[in-house]
Amino acid sequence: MAPSYLILHYTAGRSLESSVESLCTRKPSGNASAHVVLGRDGRIVQLAPFNVVTWHAGVSQWAGLVGLNSHSIGIEMDNAGLLKRVGNQYQAWFAKVYPDDEVTLAAHRNGGPISPWHAYSEVQIERAIELAELLVDHYGLQDVLGHEDIAPGRKIDPGPAFPLTAVRSRVLGREHDEPPRYVVTASNLNIRKGPDASFERVAAALKNGTELLLLEARDRWSLVQVIVDPEVEGWVSNPYIKPVGGGRDAALPRFTVAGPASTDPTFAPTRLKKRSAKGKAGKRARRARKSDPGTGHA
Repeated sequence: MAPSYLILHYTAGRSLESSVESLCTRKPSGNASAHVVLGRDGRIVQLAPFNVVTWHAGVSQWAGLVGLNSHSIGIEMDNAGLLKRVGNQYQAWFAKVYPDDEVTLAAHRNGGPISPWHAYSEVQIERAIELAELLVDHYGLQDVLGHEDIAPGRKIDPGPAFPLTAVRSRVLGREHDEPPRYVVTASNLNIRKGPDASFERVAAALKNGTELLLLEARDRWSLVQVIVDPEVEGWVSNPYIKPVGGGRDAALPRFTVAGPASTDPTFAPTRLKKRSAKGKAGKRARRARKSDPGTGHA
């Protein structure tokens, strides 16, 4: 395998050790594997070479590719995932109780109610950034994604407790970039609360020519902010927007752009190391030489 993407997951397991054991154990059905498991204390356990296919993505697609197992490196982070409230306690599916200071209350960006999620540790997030930077640089990876990005509706990891947008921006060297401007090409374009036509509209339909800031780009839908009315943010269908100054068929970026509508809860950017402007420019130049422009899919 020549990887193009880095996919982040949570284990939904009890511990680093139990997750490593599970990923290394052949089962009658439902086998899974990954390249790396990242512990809450920052320990990294590598399970497979990075040029070997592992089974972490399942049924998935992104940027025209189907089956991301064959195109990505998978990192499993030790985290219990979605919790449930039982009385005045927060429990995982395996009945372990977590204290309030290890719980994040948030709604998933793909939809759903505000729910309790197991919080990631600070050292775990920092190690995820360091590991992602190394892998993106070495393999010229095009993007850092969550399982929830490539299998929406089926998977919800790494979930809203992980600051995926900020980590992605930091790793790809885009944390200080201005969001790109797009324009509506349809006569009327619905702007919705989530990346699907089933979500309700957040405002009146956008008129042809309305200019937008692109906050997050996905395969079929993008999160945008209306420039003339910054209070209006929502999701629009990709075929009906184009870059300002670009042709109708101009590609949406394959990465997510950090912006004011980040869905990451209470993430402190001061935890992230600052890279010099020279370093960021060099990283972008190297990545541009290694990757081809992608296309958005409706």
